[in-house]
Amino acid sequence: MNKALHKIYVSLFLVVGISVTILLTIYGFDYYTTPLEERFFNANHNLLKPSGALGHGFGIIGTLMMIVGVSVYMIRKRYRKFFNIGYLKHWLEFHIFLCSVGPVLVLYHTAFKFGGIVSVSFWSMVLVVLSGVVGRFIYLQIPRTIQGQEISVNELNSIKEKLAIKVRSVLSEDSSTLSEFEKISSADRYKSFNLLTAAGFFVRDYFDIKRVMRLLKMRIKLLGVGKSESNELIKAAKSEIVIARRIALLRTSQKLFHWWHIFHLPFAITMFVIMVIHVAVTIIFGYKWIF
Repeated sequence: MNKALHKIYVSLFLVVGISVTILLTIYGFDYYTTPLEERFFNANHNLLKPSGALGHGFGIIGTLMMIVGVSVYMIRKRYRKFFNIGYLKHWLEFHIFLCSVGPVLVLYHTAFKFGGIVSVSFWSMVLVVLSGVVGRFIYLQIPRTIQGQEISVNELNSIKEKLAIKVRSVLSEDSSTLSEFEKISSADRYKSFNLLTAAGFFVRDYFDIKRVMRLLKMRIKLLGVGKSESNELIKAAKSEIVIARRIALLRTSQKLFHWWHIFHLPFAITMFVIMVIHVAVTIIFGYKWIF
C-alpha cells in the first residue's frame, strides 16, 4: 500500500467513524434526550429502544465489530503464517477503527441507560477504549520495522550513524549550528527525563528542535543546495532527532507498554465475558432482532 492509498485508507476510517456518530446523534437526539420515564411515548421508541429494530441492531453490529477487530489483529500479530498478509500497522489501524466505532454503536444500543451487570461490561468497554488510546501512543514510541517487529538499540544506533553522515556533511563548516544540532540529536539530553515532568519536558524540547531546525534550513539555503537534496537532508535531520529520542526512551516505553497490557487485558476480558452472558440471556428470552 503506497502513501497516497494509505492516506485514503486512514481517512476513510476517520470519515466513517465521525459520520456514524454525527448521524446517530442527529437522528436520535430527540429520543435520547427524552427522560427515561417518558420515552415510551416517543415516536421513535420502538425503533431506538435497546430491543428495538435499530437499537438492537446497533448492539449486534457494534459487538461484531469489536469481536472482529480484536480477533483479526491478534491473529495477524501472533501467528507467523499470517505475517506476510499486509503490514501490522495497517491491521492495527483497522483494529482501532472497528474498536472505536463498535463501542459507539453499543453506546447507542443502550439508549444511554445503564444498569445491572451489563453496566460493568459497558464501563469496562469505556476503560478499554480510553486505555487503547494511551496504548496507541506508547506503541508508537517503540521503533518497529515496517512488518511491526521491534528494532533493537544496536539497529537504531546503526541507522542514526548513517543519518548523521548526511547532516554533518552540511554543517561541517558551521560549528555553532553543528553544536546545537549535536545537542538535540543526542540521546543524553533525555537523562533528566521523568514521567512526572514529561509534559513540560516535551514542550521545551519541541521549541528547541524547531529553533535548531530553522538554523539548519538557513544553512542549507546559504549553501545553495537543490530542493530535492534539501528535502532529503531535512528529513534525515528530523529522523535522527526522532531516533535519538527513541533510543533514550526505549526501555521506558517498553516498561510502560508492559504495564499497559496488564491494565488493558483484564478490562477487555471482563467486557467480553459479560457481553457473551448478555447475548446468551437475550437470545434465551427470545430477543432475536429481525431473524
